[in-house]
Amino acid sequence: MMKDPLSYALRNVPRYTSYPTAPHFHDGVSAETYSDWLQAVTPADSLSLYLHVPFCRELCHYCGCHTKATRQDAPLKAYAATLGKEISLVGAQLQKAGPVRHIHWGGGTPSLLPRESLVELTALLRVMFNFAPDVEHAIELDPRLVSAGLAETLATIGINRTSLGVQDFDPDVQKAIGRIQPFEIVERATANLRAAGLDDLNFDLMYGLPGQSSETILDTVEKTLALAPGRIALFGYAHVPWMRKHQKLIDESTLPTAAERIALADLARAELLKAGYVAIGLDHFARADDSMAIALMDGSLKRNFQGYTTDQGEQLIGFGVSSIGKLSNGYIQNMPDVGNWRRSVEAGKLPVSKGLALSADDRLRGHIIEELMTNYSCDLKPACNAFGLSTHDLSDAIDALQDLARDGLVRLDLGANDNAKVEVTDAGRPYVRLAAAAFDAYLSEGKARHSAAI
Repeated sequence: MMKDPLSYALRNVPRYTSYPTAPHFHDGVSAETYSDWLQAVTPADSLSLYLHVPFCRELCHYCGCHTKATRQDAPLKAYAATLGKEISLVGAQLQKAGPVRHIHWGGGTPSLLPRESLVELTALLRVMFNFAPDVEHAIELDPRLVSAGLAETLATIGINRTSLGVQDFDPDVQKAIGRIQPFEIVERATANLRAAGLDDLNFDLMYGLPGQSSETILDTVEKTLALAPGRIALFGYAHVPWMRKHQKLIDESTLPTAAERIALADLARAELLKAGYVAIGLDHFARADDSMAIALMDGSLKRNFQGYTTDQGEQLIGFGVSSIGKLSNGYIQNMPDVGNWRRSVEAGKLPVSKGLALSADDRLRGHIIEELMTNYSCDLKPACNAFGLSTHDLSDAIDALQDLARDGLVRLDLGANDNAKVEVTDAGRPYVRLAAAAFDAYLSEGKARHSAAI
C-alpha cells in the first residue's frame, strides 16, 4: 500500500531547471574560463539569449526573483547602458556562433527599461548576433504596466511572445501577496497586446498562496480561461523567507497546508484540462495547437531556467546581473550586485561570479533529469552510452527509486545486459521532482534548502 501522499509532498527537492543546481556553482570558474568556453562555440551551435533586468516598480511579497524596487528612471537607463556594453563584450567572443533561436527578457520587470533603451538594445543584439528567421523573442510583463504604447513598442522591437504575471484574481489574496491587480487590468493588458499583434500570450498563475481556497482558485482559472492565453503556467508558491526576506511579510498561518496545496493544484489542473488545455510536464498547460503542446508530442520539449520551453538553442548566454548561462562546457553565473557587475563590464572583463564545469556524469544525470521532467521516462542504457558511461554508474539512483517504485509512482524495468528504463506513472507525475532527485548526486551535500515537492 502506498504511504501517505503527504509524506512525499512535504519532501524538499529542487525544481530542476538545471542540473547541477545553482547552489553548487563555485568561484573556481572565472572570467577567463568563460572566455575560453565562449570561443569554443562553433557555427553548428545555435544560441539562446537571456537578458535579466532586476528592477520592479514595487516588490511583491511572494516574489522569488532577483530584483529590487525603483521609482526612478535613472537607474534603469544606467543599467541598460551597461547591459549594452556586456552584450558587445560577449558578442565579440561569439563571432563563430550559429543563429539565435530564442531570446528571453526576464526580471524583475524588463519592460520598465525606457523605450529608447529597448530599441537600442534589440538593435545591438541584431548587430552582434545572427537571428534565425523564426526566432522566438519573449518578454515577462507586469500587467499593471502594459499600456497600448508599450505594446506597440514591444511589437516594433520584434517581441512575439509575452508572459503576464497574473498569480491570482481574488482581491483578498492579492492584498496578502502585495499585488493589487483587478481582473479588468489584466483584461486591458491582454487587449492592448493583441491589438498590437502580440497574440502569443502566457499567463503565470500560482497555487499555495495565503488565503487561497477552492473557490478563489476556481474563480481565477475561470477568469483566465475567459482571456484565452495560449499557455498557462501553474506554479506552486515557494515560501522561502530564509532566501527572500520580503516573504516574511506573508503571514505563514494563512498559507494552505500541504494537503490543501495538493487539492488546489488538482482543482486548477482539472479545470484547465476540461477546457481543452494539454498538460505540459509538471506545471505548464498549452492549447493543443500551441508550439509547446506540439513540442511535447514530438519529443522536442526542453526545460531550462525559464521552466518548460520550446527553446532549441544549444548554448544559453546570460546577460545582466545574476543571470545564468549554460554552454557545452558548463554553467556560468554573473555577479549578483549591480555595482560589481557594472565595474567589471566597464573594465572590459566578463562579469563572472561563479559557475560549474560539467563532467560526463553531470551531463548524463542532467539529461536523465530533463527527460523525466519533460517526457516522464528515460531509457537509461542508450543515455549512458551517449555519455560514455554505464548503467552501473547509476546504481545509487536506481536504489533511491525503489520506494517510489513500491508505491506505484515510478516503474523500473531492469532487464538483462544492463538494460534499464524508468518511467513515471500517472499517479507519480505530481511527484516527478522526487524521481528526478533520485539521480541528483549533489543533493546529499546539503548546500541548499528547497521548496516542497508539491
